[in-house]
Order: sequence, then C-alpha cells, then structure tokens
Amino acid sequence: MILVTGASGFIGRHLVERLRGDGRPVRCLLQSNKAHRVHWDASVETLTGSVLDEEFLFKAVTGVHTIIHLESAQWWGRLRDLERIELVGTRNLITAARSARVGRIIVVSHLGASVSSAFPLLRVKGMLEELIRTSGLAYTIIRSGLIFGKEDSFVNHLAMLLRASPLVFLMPGQGEVVLHPIFIDDLVEALTRSLETIDVVDSTVEIGGPEYITLEDMVSTVMRVSGVSRAVLPTPPYLLRTLTGLYSRVLPRSLMTSQWFDLLAANRTTSLGNLYNAFGFQPRRFEDTLLTYMPQTGYWWPLLRTSLRRRPRSI
Repeated sequence: MILVTGASGFIGRHLVERLRGDGRPVRCLLQSNKAHRVHWDASVETLTGSVLDEEFLFKAVTGVHTIIHLESAQWWGRLRDLERIELVGTRNLITAARSARVGRIIVVSHLGASVSSAFPLLRVKGMLEELIRTSGLAYTIIRSGLIFGKEDSFVNHLAMLLRASPLVFLMPGQGEVVLHPIFIDDLVEALTRSLETIDVVDSTVEIGGPEYITLEDMVSTVMRVSGVSRAVLPTPPYLLRTLTGLYSRVLPRSLMTSQWFDLLAANRTTSLGNLYNAFGFQPRRFEDTLLTYMPQTGYWWPLLRTSLRRRPRSI
C-alpha cells in the first residue's frame, strides 16, 4: 500500500491518477476542506484528516510500505502555516511511520532548499529535508525545479496576471534569475520510477527539465503562447511584495504570493542530465508543452475564482 499525503494538491492529483492507472494500491490523505476537489473510484482509498492529528496519522500509515509526502502550505500559507504543516506535520508523520514500520518515505522539495537560506520557503524546505534524513526511515528526497502544468500555481498564475494587467506586466527585478522548469507529468514519472529504483534510496536527487530559462524569457514565452502581449516593466521585488500584501487585504488571495518571490530570489538550477541519469527518461521542453494546453485555456474565470477563493484556515 502506498500512502500519498496532500493528494488533493496539484502534484498529488496527477500522481494518484498515475498510480491508480498502474494498478498500484493507493491510500490518500486529504484535508477535510479540500476533499471535494477530487473524485476517484473505489480503487483509491481515501482518509480525511490532518497531519497535525497524531492518532489519525497512525491509522493512515497502518499497512503502508511507502509514503509519498506531498502535504504542503507553500502556495497559501504564511510562515506559521509553513512551519506547522511542513515541520510539525512531518514530525508527526515520521513518528507514526516509525511506529508502523513503514519501509520508505519519499518527499518533493525545491532546488535551492537549505536550512541557511534567507528566504522562508526555501529555509523551511531545507529544515524538512533534515527531518527526513535524520528520521531513521529509508528515504528519497527529490529536489525539483519549478513545476508547471495546466493548473500550476506559478506559470498558470503568470498567464492570469498577464490577463489581469491591461497595459503592463510588473516583472520582479530585471528578469535575470534563471529557472529550471519541469513538466508535472515528468515529475510524476520520476516519483513513480523512484518506487522501484534502488539507487535513489537514502539519497537526495536534484531534477529539472531539459533547459534553463530566465524569468524574462519565461514571461515572453507565456505571452507568445497565450496570445497576450503586454509591456514588461522591471520592478523591485520588495515593492511587489508590498503591493501583494496590500492586494491581499482587498481580495482573499493574491496571484503573486511571498512564496512566489522566494522561488525567484536566486538562480535555481541543476545539471540538465540528472533526470535521465537517475530515472532513465528525457523530460519535455517548456514551450512545446505549453503549446499543448495554454492556447486553448481561458484564464478569466480561473483568475476570478482564484482571486476570490478564501485562504484555507490553519489546521
């Protein structure tokens, strides 16, 4: 049995569909306020509860041989939410997993994660990695580049921001930061193959797509593919953080978040051949993949729905 935490999230939904399609037994841990997002058949076992509930977690891990830990507050949480979900929740999960003699835990982290990072998201992810390494469990940590797909919270939100801005797009900094995007299906493929790949046990694997891209080039690519042209105005990140804070006081959510800016704080890349060397397949290119879904996507309704969706309550 494979337990997937955060199964209602962007990565979780795609991963569960893949595992279900492969005929693997899957148990999903869902937060009660997010359970309505997913609709699986009876082949997928679902449990509704919180990673902060120790008794519930012990029930969830009973009979499980592998945990794929995806539960996160990175796109909606403030620092205290990140610390509770990523750190306290992970400690609880490790305790339950050790009691139930779970074989291995697999987690997804970020390129650039470090306990010494000056940026909250990357610092918390670095602390989470240390918890996993010292857990006493067999583990695999997959440090991923920027994950994109039809419903992601970065490139997808970038397309929404271009729609929302009538004349100009306020780009953080000069757009010189270098990113290493990876398509969601390629990340899911890597997670699936990690279940059978002995070489990645008790190791940290850094992966990304087949190319590096600067933020400026990413904005230009999204404008070209989506058919929306805006004048790009470089803006100091600290000013955009302030504007985001003000915006979030008017509407429940901002498309740009503090975590958004943390991911753009420094270059976040790894070797181009890592994914093939570790898992034996070639990832897909950024623009080629966008062309398969972005031109047909209408972004006005998702823009309105995302901006008016209330921030999940802290659990």
